[in-house]
Amino acid sequence: MKWRRRSADAGEVITLLPTKDGARTQILASWWRHLWRSSPLNLDCRGLVKRRIQLHGVVSRILTSHPGPGRRFIYKFKDLTATEYELLQMNATMDEWLRSAALSNLQELDLSYCLWYQLPAPISCLSTTNLHVATITRCNFPDTTLQGLRFPQLKQLTIEMVRISECSLHHMLAGCPTLECLLINCSSGFSCMRINSLSLRSIGVDVNCPGYNELKLGELVIENAPCLKRLLHLDQSGDNLHISVISAPKLETLRYLSNFTKISFGSAVIKGLCVDSLTAVVPTVKILAVDMHILSLDTVINLMGFFPCLEKLYIECTFHSFQSGPTNVWRLRKKQKLIRYLDIPLKTIVLEQYRGTKSQVSFLTFFVLHARLLQLMTLGIRATDNSEEFLAEQRRKLLLENRVSIDSRFYFTTDRYIRNY
Repeated sequence: MKWRRRSADAGEVITLLPTKDGARTQILASWWRHLWRSSPLNLDCRGLVKRRIQLHGVVSRILTSHPGPGRRFIYKFKDLTATEYELLQMNATMDEWLRSAALSNLQELDLSYCLWYQLPAPISCLSTTNLHVATITRCNFPDTTLQGLRFPQLKQLTIEMVRISECSLHHMLAGCPTLECLLINCSSGFSCMRINSLSLRSIGVDVNCPGYNELKLGELVIENAPCLKRLLHLDQSGDNLHISVISAPKLETLRYLSNFTKISFGSAVIKGLCVDSLTAVVPTVKILAVDMHILSLDTVINLMGFFPCLEKLYIECTFHSFQSGPTNVWRLRKKQKLIRYLDIPLKTIVLEQYRGTKSQVSFLTFFVLHARLLQLMTLGIRATDNSEEFLAEQRRKLLLENRVSIDSRFYFTTDRYIRNY
């Protein structure tokens, strides 16, 4: 019993090791020799050999010698100079690999092909497996390949730089009844994506695609997503996107491009950063990330009225945000009109590209002096500004000694705090 437990523990370790290291464990001791073949296969083709021409033979030998099951398979084919004949050979080889016993019951799949090359037909043989994570990059999804495709246990799906029709996209999503995380990145062939999922928790979309003449996403409709918590518009290309949220009662995190996105919550619409309704509110959203070409206190106050339970605000600034803009000075004449906003719910504020301009200082000072629940303010600065003199001057300008939230903390960082993915 002790030997079996020791073998099981070693097998768990081997499965988590890189492919080369997992195979090398066979030379450690006599009782280790069978463990690599009996452990679920973790086959990451990156870095197995230096020359690509040798890779196919190495991978084929591994799949032949390992009886399976497979846990993880990663293959990146990035040679954009490959000929049509080489691509056809690759497709035939992939056909053989995906049908091998070593990849039976695969849990994680990551395939990257030459740009716009057709996805291998044997991908359909994986639809009845225990696949939990799938990433497909740089290929076509032909309609014939997706017929009957179903991944009953898939939790995470990423399609990146993929060409797929609108009909096939919706068919594929319908075949993933347990999907929780979806990322559509730089893909084309469809103009509208409709979400009807009882399991999705996170959606990320990047409208940008590599071809100028490609049909790309222009409308995202959340028709029914009772578990959706995160909705992220990720791209920086400036392509227009209309997001309609019809039913997402648990939506907590929202990220969008202010100048190129229109978001509808029922009859209320946010175009850019302007809310067209003074009465409608979205009480579920607690985390908001926006890019602001012009830093405006009035705009943020209006957004807080539309998202009354907002706790975390991430502002991604552009070059113009600290070159020009409103003074953002809090005037007493506004106090009666906006008195209800003085109990500000914000606990976290993150501002990128802080330069200490008058507009930025006035904007942040409002929250320093009025946000009673504020816990953390993080300001992104340049490496050249990371000096004691600059930081001391900013602490003085921001009136941190007079902050209304005594326990609040203020950080200046040279790291990019808001990341795209």
